[in-house]
Amino acid sequence: MRNNLFHKSAHLPAIWHILSLGLAISFFVFCATVFSNQAVLAPEKTHMAQCIRIVDALERDHYLGKKLDKTLSTRIFDRYITLLDPSRHLFTQKDMDQLNASRYRFEKDLKKGNLSFAYDIYNLYYLRATQRLEYIQHAIKTWEETLDLNTQDSLVIDNKDRSWQQSYEDLQGLWKKELTNHIITLQLDDQEPADITDTLEKIYGSRLARLSQTNTNDVFLLFMNSVTESFDPHTQYFPPRVSEDFDIHMSLSLEGIGAVLQTEYEYTKVLRLIPKGPADKSNLLMPGDKIIGVGQGKNGEIKDTIGQRIDEVVKLIRGPKNTYVRLKIIPAKKTDSTATISIRRDKVKLEEQSAQKKVVTLSSQSRDLRIGIIEIPNFYIDFAAYHRGDKDYKSTTNDVKKLLFELKEENIDGLIVDLRDNGGGSLKEANDLTGLFLTSGPTVQIRTKNQVTQLYDEDPSIQYTGPLLVLINRMSASASEIFAGAIKDYHRGLVVGTRSFGKGTVQELKPLGDGKLKLTAAKFYRVSGESTQHRGVLPDISLPRIYKLEDTGESSLEGALLWDVISRVRYQAYPPLDPLYDTLLRQYRQRITQDPGMVYLNRQLELTNRLGNETDLSLNIEKRRQKRELQEQAELEIENEYLTASGKEPIDTLAEKDVRINGFKEILLKQAQRIMTDFIALSKQQGYAW
Repeated sequence: MRNNLFHKSAHLPAIWHILSLGLAISFFVFCATVFSNQAVLAPEKTHMAQCIRIVDALERDHYLGKKLDKTLSTRIFDRYITLLDPSRHLFTQKDMDQLNASRYRFEKDLKKGNLSFAYDIYNLYYLRATQRLEYIQHAIKTWEETLDLNTQDSLVIDNKDRSWQQSYEDLQGLWKKELTNHIITLQLDDQEPADITDTLEKIYGSRLARLSQTNTNDVFLLFMNSVTESFDPHTQYFPPRVSEDFDIHMSLSLEGIGAVLQTEYEYTKVLRLIPKGPADKSNLLMPGDKIIGVGQGKNGEIKDTIGQRIDEVVKLIRGPKNTYVRLKIIPAKKTDSTATISIRRDKVKLEEQSAQKKVVTLSSQSRDLRIGIIEIPNFYIDFAAYHRGDKDYKSTTNDVKKLLFELKEENIDGLIVDLRDNGGGSLKEANDLTGLFLTSGPTVQIRTKNQVTQLYDEDPSIQYTGPLLVLINRMSASASEIFAGAIKDYHRGLVVGTRSFGKGTVQELKPLGDGKLKLTAAKFYRVSGESTQHRGVLPDISLPRIYKLEDTGESSLEGALLWDVISRVRYQAYPPLDPLYDTLLRQYRQRITQDPGMVYLNRQLELTNRLGNETDLSLNIEKRRQKRELQEQAELEIENEYLTASGKEPIDTLAEKDVRINGFKEILLKQAQRIMTDFIALSKQQGYAW
């Protein structure tokens, strides 16, 4: 009966024109009650009281000092709608016209704890989401007879380019296209029709079951985080069930795969990888990938995770050491294909998380040069030992001190500090580590709502005085950016790599009722006055970007606080290195045209960017098959060119590809080493005294 009624819902707009907004929404809520298995969800009194507390804390304690006004109300509205319907395949244009009329309600409603409008919107969403899943379930049964896989239609995949559908019938047309695309993808993965039907029935049945289990607490959390994240994306509310976690980006470093995940609408997205963790070592997963299914063991059935809460996805991924987890992903570099990978779970070993060194010998103009490399995965400290007063407590700075002493004994000519993929850590360690390379002075500024303070290196001794190169990438964040920014501002060394993450804010966790509120309370600034927020630290010499800016980093987060500048502080810098940049850049560009590794990397990135810029997908299976074959052929040609240039045997298929071929980080490290040898020679010619 439900399908029959809503197949004829073209008559509903006439009712909408007669009714007021409140009555119109109530009508849809009535429909949801009568024609679905779930009763209408409504806020509880405890939710109303907690809402008032959250709004009060945000206005009082957030760094921005914002008040809930009409501008913020409309931002909350837009974020909530986008969170519920990011693909614009549930609400119609008529729905949005009606809802938009009340986008300013939150200004007054939330201060009173009135959540009725938020719940009305959710109940309309629930109705449409149920209709969509039931429509698809019905279509799955007869897809072999009713769906045309040789149509000339296409599906818009970039949500920003998709318009709201005009009617319910238009929504059905879009749902049909989405199902067609799903079937084409499964067929291209060599699934038989019967298996496709079975797979789709399980996937959409599971999604409908999860949707029906939504309760009033889930809606409250969903909406309140639309409120908090309208201040900035790092401000979040934690209800009692997850309030023990500081961050919903849940780390899987303990008997997991070593990844940090976040929710991006209905997907679980990889935010970053724990350096030296199982996922990092596998070379199979990377930031920006979306996890859409999880299976246990090497052959376990993949369970669909689209729309599932992140804590539930985490439970599926975690498991005992030395067991395998299979992940079905949408790779960040591709828009129309999926991949299934297998990763062995393990603990991230403490010794591998510590700073480590090595020495390489490279030929230069007149003699061989010995380059020391210190890789720092994160900024760590044993706070318990530190507070006990132990002199030899474990920390990044103490470990690097020891390594610098050992490197001095090995007579190195220059030093590379590798901070790639270092997501940060202890602020104290960022300050102390900077002090190993500078005389005393300020290292970072911290601005709250009311004041600006500085951290200082008060030790005039320097542990290393020679040529220094700091290597960063898009995943270098927070404390890494403080260190790299200070080295750059003091002209103490060369910063090489790509634009860093841009995480320049500080969060605090506050108890709030029976939950907790994590909110942004301060912002980092370099001694030059430039913020590290949003823009990150820009390198002096840029290397190719492995990670897409659109998928990673602070600037990819909607509503992130922007870059700005405050007053610089007084500090004694070294002579500027600017006179060296043009020559170093020219030498680098000349070298990479002949370097097989860099030619390979750049061609791979060009192919990835071309694929990532597509905005729609053909719904013609033959066109899609031809397109995939051409892509695979292009990838194979790139791989074989590199293998041949490296003196290795070419391969016949991509299935034979050794994952070590994709050692992009090693290719870039070798370029940093060559830049360092040029830097040493050129600075000596120019009379720089290290």
